[in-house]
Amino acid sequence: GSVIVRSISDRTLFVLWRAIIVAAPAGLVIWMMANIMIGDYSVLTWVTNAIDPFARSMGLDGTILMAFILGFPANEIVIPIMVMGYLSKSTLFEFESLDQFKHLLLDNGWTWLTAANMILFTIYHWPCSTTLFTIYKETKSSRWTWISFLVPTVMGIATCMITSFLAHLFQLV
Repeated sequence: GSVIVRSISDRTLFVLWRAIIVAAPAGLVIWMMANIMIGDYSVLTWVTNAIDPFARSMGLDGTILMAFILGFPANEIVIPIMVMGYLSKSTLFEFESLDQFKHLLLDNGWTWLTAANMILFTIYHWPCSTTLFTIYKETKSSRWTWISFLVPTVMGIATCMITSFLAHLFQLV
């Protein structure tokens, strides 16, 4: 009984608190970026276009990289943010079939290399904010928290760039 109570108080309430403190403000930032217009484009589109050249060197595109950046508070929101960016919508969208999702990706220039680098960067990118907060809380060290952020981030960027370089070198794309 005490294990169940402790588990509920330690984990369930922690996740709910995280949703209120971290995910809700992140959702507001994403919504604002998608809805505040500068000229004919949203702030989200401007930023996505600005980071696109770097993302392309990783075998991704600006929308994918922006989704990873905006997904920092909670990694599980990366794909929905990417879909919002591709559809240029400020709200979530539900596909009726997997085929619709496939066509969305293909229409936005996805290749096998994009998919491979998306998987690689998903494996090797920064931990979510809650994980970094936990690392800081347990180590009491900004240094270890930054190392925990930088090591997988650099590995992810390097892995994607090397994969893209090799694919282009051997003309596999």
